[in-house]
Amino acid sequence: MAGPDFEKIVADYYAQLYQFAFSLAREEAEACDLTQQTFCIWAAKGHQLRDTSKVKTWLFTTLYREFLGARRRQNRFPQVELDSVTEALPVILPPDVNRLDSAQLLDALGRLDESHRVPVALFYLQDYSYNEIAEILEIPLGTVKSRLVRGLAKLHELLTDKIKS
Repeated sequence: MAGPDFEKIVADYYAQLYQFAFSLAREEAEACDLTQQTFCIWAAKGHQLRDTSKVKTWLFTTLYREFLGARRRQNRFPQVELDSVTEALPVILPPDVNRLDSAQLLDALGRLDESHRVPVALFYLQDYSYNEIAEILEIPLGTVKSRLVRGLAKLHELLTDKIKS
């Protein structure tokens, strides 16, 4: 038995899915992206649906899961205005940056004590959130934050000393 025709499914459900996506996202571009992503997933996995009477439910469920996944990513990696976090950024002058390379950075990271090196590596190299790092290392969230701050300060010190010499 052949599955439902892709073009027919798009024609039948696009408007409804878009409206649902817009009600969730409240932005036209994001609603379009969610709707398109849902149909891309259908194109890749829709053939696995055994009961073709459940196409509509499958599409709406998939769109909702994509929306939730996007929100989780947005919470994990929030986009903030650079002006609002300038005090947290290390002060390295542009000519100094040109003299840094990844080998120097990894060398400096390796010279940090383990209690600081591990959270810094997990956060900056592996893209884990503070909460995930706390869970992985089995330490309180505040400890993760303080170790990151101290680790970055020490890393900055090591790198600026290396640049000056």
